[in-house]
Amino acid sequence: MRFRHPDGSTVHLAYCTNVHPAETLEGVLAQLRDHCEPVRRRLGRDRLGIGLWLARDAAHSLITDPASLRALRAEIDSRGLEVVTLNGFPYEGFGAEEVKYRVYQPDWTRPERLSHTTDLARLLAALLPDDITDGSVSTLPIAWRTPFDSRAADTARAALTTLARRLDALEELTGKSVRIGLEPEPGCTVETTADAIAPLTALSSPRIGVCVDTCHLATSFEDPHTALDALASAGIPVVKAQLSAALHAEHPHLPEVRAALAEFAEPRFLHQTRTRTAAGLRGTDDLPEALAGRSLPDGAPWRAHFHVPLHAPPAPPLTSTLSVLQDTLGLLVGGPHPRTHHLEVETYTWQALPADRRPRTRARLADGIAAELTLARDLLTDLGLKELP
Repeated sequence: MRFRHPDGSTVHLAYCTNVHPAETLEGVLAQLRDHCEPVRRRLGRDRLGIGLWLARDAAHSLITDPASLRALRAEIDSRGLEVVTLNGFPYEGFGAEEVKYRVYQPDWTRPERLSHTTDLARLLAALLPDDITDGSVSTLPIAWRTPFDSRAADTARAALTTLARRLDALEELTGKSVRIGLEPEPGCTVETTADAIAPLTALSSPRIGVCVDTCHLATSFEDPHTALDALASAGIPVVKAQLSAALHAEHPHLPEVRAALAEFAEPRFLHQTRTRTAAGLRGTDDLPEALAGRSLPDGAPWRAHFHVPLHAPPAPPLTSTLSVLQDTLGLLVGGPHPRTHHLEVETYTWQALPADRRPRTRARLADGIAAELTLARDLLTDLGLKELP
């Protein structure tokens, strides 16, 4: 979906396909047919943006077979879809029964991460619509925090420096500008936007910036205004933003609140949980750990890294951090000029919701994704952006 900002530039809204498990090119093609096109039809749009997730095997198939890449581009076009951004965070296995810590491997200390991200940038340059010259790829925020030392930091910095040079060469070759956004996430070496400033300043490349995920921002209790102003002051671009909402518990000491939270403590994904104390931010790596004992103080609200559907917050006594998303979106695109032109709804946890809230059919999932996009569209138009055909 495209929107015209009051300054005349185009802002893109997509939804991320990592909600649909697929490791192979055949699986990606099936996603377009079974999920993406039905969502577009529900929205009554001739064109729908999708943020493709291409796992290692799918990306390898495309990069080594130009005919397959041309066929994917034709399939995207024929189904009324378009791609200006990729989700390059998960490498493989995102649809596995247990993902947890595995999603952070390989990290930016490993050559596989550089190779895969380079492939994604090249693929995106070929998939961009003819009238679009700028693309974005989000990636993990360097590495999980342990084990990580100064030598690992040097290795990761060298890999990202190499990537920046490759992106420069890609634009010279294709005329397409692809930028990479490190996506701060709780528990990683870059947990917050503030953590991103030092490593990205050291890189000093406009090709590599930040992907602001509003669920992660909220989980770490970051103030959107402070976070975005700090990035702007440091000259670090917001390459893209992922529109998502975290799980919020106002009174985690109450038994009924803990019982409600326990319904979201599922085995597939990691749900880092945070609270603010007088001594600073405290947290656990996962929600079950927070609920199991006294490792996390419960005298102040908890937030958990669980991407809840934007349009359907959990029932009381829980809620979501949709207000953080709204505040962030207003700061990103509500001013005289957009701070980013790429927005992506990323609720990959539909099938991890409590059993009574999970969509049981493809049709119900498509209904839910369309409802999320409708909410995001309404927020954008309320900010003065005009939806384009």
